[in-house]
Amino acid sequence: MFRPTLLLTVVAVFVFQLPLASGADRKLLPPGVKEAQVPFHSLKPSATFKIGKTADWVLVTDDAVWVGGSKPDSVQRIDPTSNKVIAKIRLTGEACSGLAFGFGSIWVPVCGKTPTLARIDVNTNNISSILPFGTAGAEAGITASSDSIWIISDEKGTLTRINPETNGVRQRIAIPPGSYNPLFSDGVIWITGVDINGLTAVDASSGDVLSSLTVGPKPRFLTSGGGSIWTLNQGDGTVSYDSAWYSR
Repeated sequence: MFRPTLLLTVVAVFVFQLPLASGADRKLLPPGVKEAQVPFHSLKPSATFKIGKTADWVLVTDDAVWVGGSKPDSVQRIDPTSNKVIAKIRLTGEACSGLAFGFGSIWVPVCGKTPTLARIDVNTNNISSILPFGTAGAEAGITASSDSIWIISDEKGTLTRINPETNGVRQRIAIPPGSYNPLFSDGVIWITGVDINGLTAVDASSGDVLSSLTVGPKPRFLTSGGGSIWTLNQGDGTVSYDSAWYSR
C-alpha cells in the first residue's frame, strides 16, 4: 500500500523521467528537464485533512474528493468547495486496490481474509451492497466502463466484468497472469502486468483480448492522455507510453 510520502516520491519520479518509446529500445530523458517537472517545494497546500493512521487511494468526482484510509478503515468524502469532510463511510476492511466511480456509486475493493467489493451510493453516502469477490490483492486496481465494473480477481489473470444492474459477474476473461491494474479508455480496458513487464488491451464491448506489448520493468499504475497510455514502471522509476496502438 502506498503511504502519502511514497505517493509524493512516485509522482516526482513520474515527472522527472519520461521514456520516449515503449519496450527494450526506450530512450530516456535525463532527470531535471524543466519542461517536464514541477518541484514539490513550489506547491503550497490550501488544506490538510486527517484521514486516519494512513491515507491511501484518492478519487476525484465532479463534486467531491474520496479518500481511503485505515484505522479506522473507511472512505471519506471531502467537499472541495468548503474543504470539509462531509461523510465517513466505515468499511469491513482496508480499501486496498483503488477506487472507481460509476453508475451512481463509488466502488471500493476491500482487503481481508475474504476480499470483497463495497458499493457506496453517492446520494446517501451509505454502502448499498457488498459483493462477495474482490481484487487479487493490495496494489491492484479497479475501473469503470460505460456498462461494467472491471477488476482482476485472482493471480491467474482473470479479468472479471461486473454488471452494475445486478451486481453479478457478466464475463470472465483470461489475460496474462501477473496482471493486476485495469484502466478504461476509449472503448478499451488496458491492464498492466507488473510480473510480466507488459500491457494488455481488451475490447470493453466484446471482452476480446486485442493486443499485448512489452513496456518498462514492473509497470503497475497507469493513466491515459494525449492519445497514449502511460505506465508507471516501478522497476526503474520510468514512465512508458504507447501511442502506436491508437493509430492502427
